[in-house]
Amino acid sequence: MRRLLLVVLAIVAVGYLMSVVFAQAPVPGQPELKVGDQAPDFTLPGTDGRTYTLSKLRGQHVVLAWFPKAFTAG
Repeated sequence: MRRLLLVVLAIVAVGYLMSVVFAQAPVPGQPELKVGDQAPDFTLPGTDGRTYTLSKLRGQHVVLAWFPKAFTAG
C-alpha cells in the first residue's frame, strides 16, 4: 500500500513539474520580450467595466494587476 502511495505521489509530482515547464514555453508567433523591451500593444477589460488599450496610455505610468480566477471566488 505504501509503495502504491509513493508511485501515485511521484506521478502527481512529475505531472505538476511538466505543467510548469510547458506553461513557460514560448508561444509560436508571439514576440519573446527581453528586459528593457517596449511592451506590445494590448487591450484588456477593467474591473470598472471600461476597456483599456496600452497604446492610449503611452507616456503614463501603468500598473497591470493580474488576479487569476483559479482557486478563488473571483
